[in-house]
Amino acid sequence: MSAAGPAGGRLSLAAGVSALFAAFFFVAGVSLAYLPVWLDWTGLGPREIAVVTAVPLFVRVVVTPLIAAAADRAGDHRRFLIGLSWIVAAALGALAQARGFWPILAAMVVFAIAWTSIMPLTETVAMGGVRAAGLDYGRMRLWGSLSFIAASFGGGWAVERLGPAAVMWLLIAGGGLMAAAAHGLGRPAPRRGPETSATRRLDLAGSWALLLSPRFLLLLLASGAVQSAHAVLYTFGTLHWRSQGLSAEWCGALWAIGVAVEVALFAVSGRAVARIGAAPLVALGAGAGIVRWGAMGFDPPLALLAALQVLHALTFAATHLGAVHLVARSVPEASAGTAQALYASMVGGLGMGAAVLVAGPLYERYGGGAYWAMALLAAVGLAAALALARDRPRPA
Repeated sequence: MSAAGPAGGRLSLAAGVSALFAAFFFVAGVSLAYLPVWLDWTGLGPREIAVVTAVPLFVRVVVTPLIAAAADRAGDHRRFLIGLSWIVAAALGALAQARGFWPILAAMVVFAIAWTSIMPLTETVAMGGVRAAGLDYGRMRLWGSLSFIAASFGGGWAVERLGPAAVMWLLIAGGGLMAAAAHGLGRPAPRRGPETSATRRLDLAGSWALLLSPRFLLLLLASGAVQSAHAVLYTFGTLHWRSQGLSAEWCGALWAIGVAVEVALFAVSGRAVARIGAAPLVALGAGAGIVRWGAMGFDPPLALLAALQVLHALTFAATHLGAVHLVARSVPEASAGTAQALYASMVGGLGMGAAVLVAGPLYERYGGGAYWAMALLAAVGLAAALALARDRPRPA
C-alpha cells in the first residue's frame, strides 16, 4: 500500500486502471470505427476485410488463456501488461507499412495476440481492486468509454480531412499511450496468506471443468451470442454508413453516441448489478439486440440510427457488466485471470470470429440486410440468458 495510506492506495490503483482502460479504448475506438475504412482504402474487399478481422479472433482462443495463465502463475499482471502493450505498439507500426492481404493479415495476427490478451488481464486487475479495496468497476471502465468517444470524434475528423491514411497514425499514437499507461500501474502487493501452486492458477483440468460447467456454458452461449451479434456493425458499420452518404464525422458521432450511453450505465454499474442482477442484465442486452439489429436491417435514416445507437448501453454494456460479474464469481481470485481469459477467448474469439466470417459474405450479398441475421443471433442469446437467470447457483 502506498505511503498515503489505504485511501491513497485505492485512489492510485483506480487511477492506474482507469488510465489503462482509457489508452486501450482509444485504440479500440479508432480501430473499430475506422480500421475497416483503412483496409478498404488499401484495396481489400469485404470478404478479405472479414478474414483479416476474424482470423486474429480465432488466434486468441488458444493464445489468450495461455498468456493469462502464465500471468496468474507469476502473480504479476502488470509485467505482462507492459510487455503486451509494447508488442501492440510495434505491430501497429508494422501494419502501417503493410500492403496486400497476406502482409496485412500477418501484422494483424501479431497485433491481436497481444491486444486481445490485454483486456482480460486489465479486467483481472480491476476486479481484484473491486474485491480487495471496494473499487467501483464501472467508474474505472467508464474512462475507457470516454476515451472511445474522443477517438470516434477525432478519428472521424482526421479521416474526413486527412484521408484514411491518418487512421494508422492515430493507432500508433494510441499504442504508445497504452504502453505508458501499463508502466504507470502500481506494482502488485504481496499475496496474503499461504499459497500453493494449486491455488495460484486454474490448471488444465480446472479449465476443462470450468468450460464443461453447464452454468458457464450457458453464460458463454448467452453473452457470446449477444456480443457476437455486433459483428456486422463492428466490421462494416462505418463502411455501410458512408455508402449511405454519411460523412466520416457523422459516423464518428454515431459511434460516440453508443459509447456515451455506455458511460452512463458504467457510472451506476454497482447499483445496476445489485438491483437488477448479473444474469438479468445479460437478458436485457439480448432483448435490446433483437430490436436494434432488426431495425438496422431496414437502413434507417440518420435520426433513427442515432436513437438505435442508444441501445448500445444494453446490447454491449449491460451484457458485458453482467458477464464480467458472473465470471468473477465462478472461480477463486487466484484463478481470475485465466477465467476471464477463457471467457474472453471463447466469446470475443471463437464466437465473434465465427460471426465476423459469416458477416463478410452476408454483407457482400445483402448489404444492410445482414443485420437481420444478427437479430436472430441475439434471440438465441435471449433464450440462453433466460435459462441462465433461472439456473441460480446454490449457496455454498
